[in-house]
Amino acid sequence: MAKEQSCPPGLPMWMATYSDLVTLLLTFFVLLLSMANMDPIRFLQAKTSIKETLGSNTPIAPVPFTIPIMPSPPKSKFTPIPHQGANQYFKRIQSDLELAKLDAQVEALLKDNDSIILRINDSVLFEAGKATLDPTSHPILRKIADIVRPLPMTMRIEGHTDHTPVAGGRMTNWDLSVARSVAVMGFYQRSESFPMDRMSAAGYGDTRPVAANTSPENMAINRRVDFILRSDRPVGGDDKPTTPIPF
Repeated sequence: MAKEQSCPPGLPMWMATYSDLVTLLLTFFVLLLSMANMDPIRFLQAKTSIKETLGSNTPIAPVPFTIPIMPSPPKSKFTPIPHQGANQYFKRIQSDLELAKLDAQVEALLKDNDSIILRINDSVLFEAGKATLDPTSHPILRKIADIVRPLPMTMRIEGHTDHTPVAGGRMTNWDLSVARSVAVMGFYQRSESFPMDRMSAAGYGDTRPVAANTSPENMAINRRVDFILRSDRPVGGDDKPTTPIPF
C-alpha cells in the first residue's frame, strides 16, 4: 500500500508564478485597450454579430457617436514658418537675393513695416515699349518665386511706366503697365512657379512715379515692375483701393 504523502500548507508554488503571468497579461491587454482608438461603428457591428450568433433577438440600444469633420485643406500649400514681422521677412529676403546673386537686378525695399517691395527695372524683363517677356528674364523670375513661395505672404505684381507716350500710339502707358504685370503673372501660371491664389496683377501707368520725370535717369527708374509682398493684410490694401486683375 502506497504511503500517503502530506502536502505543505498553502497553494503550490507554480500557482503563484501562473497568477503573476495572468495578471501581467491582463494588465498588458488593458493598456492596449486604453490606448486603442475604438471605432464605434465597427464596435456596434461586432456586438450585433455576436448577439445574432448566440441567438439573441434583443434590440440593441444605438451607440452614440459623432462623425469627425476634417477641415478642408488650404487652397495652396506653402512651408509654414513661425509668425514674424515684416522686418524679419525683409532681412531673410535680402539674404536670399544675395545668395541667388539677384541683388544687382532686384531691389528690396521695406515699406512702413507692412509691405516688402521687390523692384525690377523694366529693361531687365522687357524690351522698350514691349509687353512680351524677354526669355533672359525667366531665370530671374523663377528665382524670385523660389524666394517668396516658402513665405506665408501674398504677392501683387504692379506695372509702372514713365510719362512718355508709347511708340506707335496703339497702347497707352496704362495699357502697357497692365500688359506687363499680366505677362509676369502669366509666366508664373504657365510655369507653375507660384500659387495663383496668392497672386494678383495691377497696372498704374505713369500715375505712381518714384522720381520726377525730369531726366532720362529718373524716367528709367520709373519704368519698373514691383512685387508687393504682404503678410498682415490681403493684397489690395494700399492707400487707395485697387482691384486685382486676374490672369
